Amino acid sequence: MQPNYELRDEIKAYWSLRAESFDSQAGHEIFSEPERAAWHKLISRHLGRGEHRRVLDLASGTGVVSHLLDDLGFEVTGMDWAEPMLARARTKAKSRGRSVRFLLGDAEKTMEPDKSYDVITNRHLVWTLVDPEAAFTEWLRVLKPGGKLLIVDGDFVNSGLAARLASAVGRIIARFRPVATGSAEAATMMETHHSILSRVYFSGGARAEAVVALLDQVGFENIVIDTDMRAIHKAQKSNFPFLKRIERATQHRYAICASKPVG
Repeated sequence: MQPNYELRDEIKAYWSLRAESFDSQAGHEIFSEPERAAWHKLISRHLGRGEHRRVLDLASGTGVVSHLLDDLGFEVTGMDWAEPMLARARTKAKSRGRSVRFLLGDAEKTMEPDKSYDVITNRHLVWTLVDPEAAFTEWLRVLKPGGKLLIVDGDFVNSGLAARLASAVGRIIARFRPVATGSAEAATMMETHHSILSRVYFSGGARAEAVVALLDQVGFENIVIDTDMRAIHKAQKSNFPFLKRIERATQHRYAICASKPVG
């Protein structure tokens, strides 16, 4: 008998639950103008000026990256499959007077027309993909000839020694802390996160080189790996506790830019 609740359903449910607290967490929402400027610089470095080009921001969540793209003059469509995320994204756009469009949809099967976008972006999506080859093929289909893909992601499995020590210290400290309101729920969410991470395609870690190999395999070209995330991490630093700073500083995080062939 086939299971009626698959990994993809579990991922969708997980992010739906995360919507409530998503914007309160550093590394998700942006809490300073230096961080916003650092993100603008990264995006502009790979995509150039918006000039009203159409961009599809996949796994857009509450619209953080969608708003960055809107700042830069892109015509933005955000897509997410978690309705609670989209509800917050639409509310945020309305309160800020933004014209960003948000759609309910699946990043692995967008249902968007062929050759309909100049740019596709996503942040922290690739590590969650069940079938990245199918997703990358879909993104290639939706892009116009010469269109660009910008991925921002990381390997959240293979931590360095310093990060592993920081995590161990954190667990020891937590053991002797009084139980706080919501801590049980947070622990359950973390357990779910680790369970999902252990079963997705990149369960061994979404290394940039492995992502590039799949992008090349499906037909992307001019693929560039950019690991210079220092300005973003420096701006985020003050919003992280000490142990989280160590973990963030030692993780393999990157941006990948690739193009759809013109011919």
